[in-house]
Amino acid sequence: MKSYLALIKIDLKLAMRARSVIFFNYLFPLIFFFVFAQSFHAEQGGAITQVFTMVAVIGILGNGLFGAGMRAVQERETNVLRRYKVTPISPAPLLVASMTTGLLLFLPSILLLLVLSNRLYGMAIPPNFISVLLFVCVSCVAFRSIGLILASVCNSMQESAILVQLFYLPMLFLSGATLPVSMFPNWLLNVTQFVPATYLVTGLQGILMRQETFLQNWKSVSALILTTLVALFISIKLFRWEKEERLRTSSKLWLIAVLLPFVLMGSYQAYSKENVVETKIVNRQLSRSRTRLIRGARIFVGDGLVIENGAVLVKDGKIAEVYQGNIPDPKTVNAEVVEAAGKTIFPGLIDAHVHLAAPGGFYESTDSYMHIDKNMQRELAAYLYSGVTAVKSVGDPVDTSLKVRSMVNSGQLLGAELFICGPLFTTEGGHGTEYSKQMPESARAQFNAQFVRLPKTPDEARQQVDALKKQGVDGIKAILEAGVAGAVFNRLDIEVLRAVAAEAHAQGLTIVVHTGDSKDVADALNAGADGIEHGSFRDAIPEALFAQMAAKHVTFDPTLSVVEGFTNLGKGNLEGLGRSLVQQVGPPELLAGTRKMLQSTQAAAYSDRMSKYPMSLDLGKQNLMAAYRAGVTLLTGSDAGNPLVVHGPTVQRELELWAAAGVPNGMALKAATSAGAALLGAGKRFGQVRKGMEATLLIVDGNPLQDIQAMEAISMVFLKGERVDRSELFSQE
Repeated sequence: MKSYLALIKIDLKLAMRARSVIFFNYLFPLIFFFVFAQSFHAEQGGAITQVFTMVAVIGILGNGLFGAGMRAVQERETNVLRRYKVTPISPAPLLVASMTTGLLLFLPSILLLLVLSNRLYGMAIPPNFISVLLFVCVSCVAFRSIGLILASVCNSMQESAILVQLFYLPMLFLSGATLPVSMFPNWLLNVTQFVPATYLVTGLQGILMRQETFLQNWKSVSALILTTLVALFISIKLFRWEKEERLRTSSKLWLIAVLLPFVLMGSYQAYSKENVVETKIVNRQLSRSRTRLIRGARIFVGDGLVIENGAVLVKDGKIAEVYQGNIPDPKTVNAEVVEAAGKTIFPGLIDAHVHLAAPGGFYESTDSYMHIDKNMQRELAAYLYSGVTAVKSVGDPVDTSLKVRSMVNSGQLLGAELFICGPLFTTEGGHGTEYSKQMPESARAQFNAQFVRLPKTPDEARQQVDALKKQGVDGIKAILEAGVAGAVFNRLDIEVLRAVAAEAHAQGLTIVVHTGDSKDVADALNAGADGIEHGSFRDAIPEALFAQMAAKHVTFDPTLSVVEGFTNLGKGNLEGLGRSLVQQVGPPELLAGTRKMLQSTQAAAYSDRMSKYPMSLDLGKQNLMAAYRAGVTLLTGSDAGNPLVVHGPTVQRELELWAAAGVPNGMALKAATSAGAALLGAGKRFGQVRKGMEATLLIVDGNPLQDIQAMEAISMVFLKGERVDRSELFSQE
C-alpha cells in the first residue's frame, strides 16, 4: 500500500508542475464550456444541462485517452519507466497511481463546471449530487483504463497518436459530446449504442435531467466497472518498461476484450431500443425546458378573458408569466423571441370524444386494420399536428390504449395527450362496429372482447369498473342506447347503469353516457351520469332536462361532426375529405379507400342500413342551442373514427358546426379548451393560458373570435413548452 500511496503522491507533484496538465484539465474544458454555452444559448432554460454534460464528457475522454494513454507511451519512450524497473516495483502500483492521479486532477474541474453552470446560467445544483460525482468517478477511471490499454499495445508515440485518435474522434462526434444526437437518424442512433462514450452522455443526462440515481444507471455503471477491471488486468500483463520491448501486431486484439462489455451493451440496446428511447425522451425534455417569449399576440385565456395585445413567457415547460401591455425585453428574461403579431394564442384544443381504434374512413386493404397500435400512434400525431393537444378515447381496446398513452406521457412518442375510458359498458345483442366488420374474422372476436364490457348484473358491473380502475383508465363510458355510430346494441338495464355510475364515483372516475333520445338522457341523469354524449338526434330534449343538467353540473357533448359524417356518407358527399387539414393529416390509403367506397355500391347499402336509425343534424343543433341557453357546461367532441370524421382537425370542424348553430365563438372556444380540461380532471395543468399552467398552446393566424374558420390557419403548436416540428410528426419511429 505504501508504494501505491507514494507513487500517487509523486504523480500528483509531477502533474501539477506540467503546464499541459493544467491547460487540458482546467483551461481547455472552460473554453469548450463558454463556446457551447454561447452556441446553445445556455441561459435559456435547461440548455445548460446539455452544455455541462457535453463539456464533462469531453473532459473525461481527454483525461483518459490523452492524459493516461499518450502520457504512458511518452514515459516509456523517454525511459521514465526504466527508472522504476530497478526499484524494483510491479506494474500494478504504477497503473493504479496513474488512474487515481487522473481522477483527483479531474474532479476539481467538474466542481468548477457545476459552480459556473449554477452561478452564470442558473442550473440548479443536482439534488442527487452524490450520484453525479460517483458516476463521474467511475467514468473517469474507466476511460483512463482504456487509455492505459491503448498505451500497452502501442509500440511508438506515432502509433499511439493514431490509435488514440481512432478511438477519440468517433466517441467525440457520435456520443452527443459535440453534436446533439437529436439530429441523428434512427439508424445512426443504433450505431451510437456501441460507442462507450454514449453511456457517459445518457448516464449524466439521466442523472441531471431525470433525477436518476447512480444505481438506476446500473447497466452503464456495470459496463464501465467491468471495462476498468479487464483493462487493468490486461495492462498489467502487457506492461513494458522500455521502448525496445516490442509487442506483436496481434496483441492489439486485446482491445476487443476491453471493449467487449460495450459490444454486448450495444447489441442488447440495438435489440431492445431502451437507450434510444431514453435518448429521445431526454432530448424532448431538453426541448421543453427552453425559455421562450411569445409576444405581440392576441391571447384567448380559456375562461372567456381575451388579452388583445400580450405576451406569454414559457419556461421549463410551463407558463412562467402572461403579460398584458408591458412586455419585457427578451434579454431581461433570457428568452428566445417568438414573434406572433397578428396571431391569436389559445390553450391547446381538446376533443372529448374519439375512437382511436377506428380510422374515420375505409382502408382498401384489410391488413391496415390490423396495426391498431401503429394507427393509434399516428392518429395522436395527427391531432397534435392540428392543434388538438388532448383527446379522450371513449371506447377503444384498453391494453393498446394504455401502451400508447404510456409512450406519449413519457415523451417517447410526440402526440396529443391521451385520456382513456377503455371498453364501453353496454349489453348483449350488439353487432359490433363498422371498424371491426372490416377486420379478418380471426381478429374480430378478440377486438370486440376488448371493445366492450357486457355486465349482466349490478355486482358484475361493479367488479368490471374496479378492474378497469386498477388497469389505469381515466374514466368510464356506458352506452344506454346505440344506433348513432353504426353499432347496434340492446338497451342497457338501468340498474346495471346505476351500479356502473356508483362504482365509478366510488373509484374517483367520471362516467359519461351515450344516449340516443330524450328518454335516454333522462335515465342517464337519474343514474348519476357526469356527462351526456350525443344527447338526441331524434327528438328535442326538454328544457327541464337541460335545467337539471345545469344544476347537477353534468356536461353535454353534442358531437355534431358524426351526424354530419353519416349524413354525407349517405349522400356520397366527399366535401369533408377535401378540407386542407384533412388532406395534410389523413393517411393517403385511407382517403383513397374512402373515396372508392363512396363511389361504389357499398355506399348505397350502407346508407340504406343507417336509414333505419334516422339522425337530424338540424335537431342536434337545436338541442345544442337549448343546452347553451340553459347554461349547461358544453364540451367539444367529434366521435372521430366514424366514417368521414377523420382523426386530426376534428375540433375545428365541430366549432364551425357550433357557430352555424348559433353558439357564440367565445363560448365554443371555451368548450374546446378550459371546459374540456376540467372534464378530463386536468384543469389545473392545462386548458388556460395562465401562469403556472403547462405551456400547451395553439397559435393561429387571424382572429377566430370573429371568424371561427381561422382555427384551421395553424401557425405554431407548443406541447409542454416544446415547439412542435409539425413536419416531423408523421416520420416518428
